[in-house]
Amino acid sequence: MTRPDAAITVIESGLVRGYLHRPAGPAGDGLVLTHGAGANADSPLLRAVANAFAESGVQVLRCDLPFRQKKPFGPPSPAHADQDRQGLRAAVHEIRAITPGRIFLGGHSYGGRQASMLASEEPGLVDALLLLSYPLHPPKKPASVRTAHFPALRTPPFFVHGTRDPFGSVEELSMALALIPAVTHLVAIESGHDLLRGNFDVRGLVVQPFRDTLSA
Repeated sequence: MTRPDAAITVIESGLVRGYLHRPAGPAGDGLVLTHGAGANADSPLLRAVANAFAESGVQVLRCDLPFRQKKPFGPPSPAHADQDRQGLRAAVHEIRAITPGRIFLGGHSYGGRQASMLASEEPGLVDALLLLSYPLHPPKKPASVRTAHFPALRTPPFFVHGTRDPFGSVEELSMALALIPAVTHLVAIESGHDLLRGNFDVRGLVVQPFRDTLSA
């Protein structure tokens, strides 16, 4: 089953449900990309990021987390976050089976947090992380930081963060990165938590810098 754009194929396999973006030429690397707590795999930000990576030759699987597969609206349950990580693990295996190169894992907000937690639990699962608007703490609760797993994170993370993000300022996030033993990178975008819904130069500000860090 395909969408009007023949380069995008619908994937439904076990815990994995989403859209596979195939580049025009041979795929080298692969990226699994997922959404935040209030969105799904068809969010404008994820579509923009997936398209930009696919145009650069990366095969991208943007997928719905298990909680979103079970209900079309509403936030995830903290008690079932491990199931969302299981879904991400399954998506990584799905794209690894069809991609010859390196595999990256990422997501927006909640999805990125679960991706980073999975990578901290399984250091060799993927080669790098793409974390969009990492939710460092709940809005107006700077003491409730979500960094307990950072000291165990040995997969290089690439953070993209809005300068007006209520879930943590760029300065707060910069300080938190000192907890991570892997090499980290941080790109600031003039935006809030939604990263302008992908309405910016994604290829120039995210894709190219991300790929440059991997070849440095």
